[in-house]
Amino acid sequence: MSSSAVIDVAGLSKSFDGKRAVDDFAIRVERGQIFGFLGPNGSGKTTTIRMLCGLLTPDSGHGTCLGYDIIRESTQIKREVGYMTQRFSFYEDLSIRENLDFVARVYAVADRTRAVDAALDRLGLALAACLLHSPQLLLLDEPTAGVDPKARREFWDQIHTLSAAGITVLVSTHYMDEAERCHRLAYIAEGKLLISGTADEIIANSGLVTWSVTGPDLAGLAAELRREPALAMVVPFGNTLHVSGRYESQLDAALARFRQRPELSWRRTQPGLEDVFIRMMDSVRGDSHP
Repeated sequence: MSSSAVIDVAGLSKSFDGKRAVDDFAIRVERGQIFGFLGPNGSGKTTTIRMLCGLLTPDSGHGTCLGYDIIRESTQIKREVGYMTQRFSFYEDLSIRENLDFVARVYAVADRTRAVDAALDRLGLALAACLLHSPQLLLLDEPTAGVDPKARREFWDQIHTLSAAGITVLVSTHYMDEAERCHRLAYIAEGKLLISGTADEIIANSGLVTWSVTGPDLAGLAAELRREPALAMVVPFGNTLHVSGRYESQLDAALARFRQRPELSWRRTQPGLEDVFIRMMDSVRGDSHP
């Protein structure tokens, strides 16, 4: 394992009641990176995060987190990571300051009052609680689910500020605009890592050829297009359809008669992350399109 990586694990597997939740998973995250962790619900993201931070012991696999062995030194890892769960909660009978002071006591933070004051000045409660003990790694499990767009933007501004200061962030999300703000991404489905890389690398390696089309009755057009076997997927984006296939010649042949319709406007476009990940989910579910 590389000493330059904050997270460097391989072969991680975990089963519950005979069902494999994570299967031979490997990931490497460098210091200061914002690493996006994506996948459908139930894909194994939370289980993986809990193994990385020492809350779950893998059935198999090896590696390090913050330089500690994930099997033998999980107690040290738990002390030194900031982990935001999917359902962050606080004690309702305590004030925000009292909640943060309680967390600071749990981590034996020196000069608790100063640490709590600093957190309150610049951070929301959940993120502040993760940072009170000055961790160098944040594990954030869908931290902005249900958060309004303005608050999400402010949250991500904070994440990039922390990254610039050398703090490493592994964050799971379902939002493609958030995925695009990450330095690197990994996509997991049914416990298996399907792809990892930068957003540009993942799009370039997808093999998708995509056209966008605008015009009247897009719902009817989508129904027609989905009957074409050469099309991998047809996805509405507002007043536009994204039409994708894996083979350019087959896609062009299938679309030829549709492009002759004067009421439709066609434009070749680059597939987006959402196009790529929807296609991955379809493939995992056994979609028969090419």
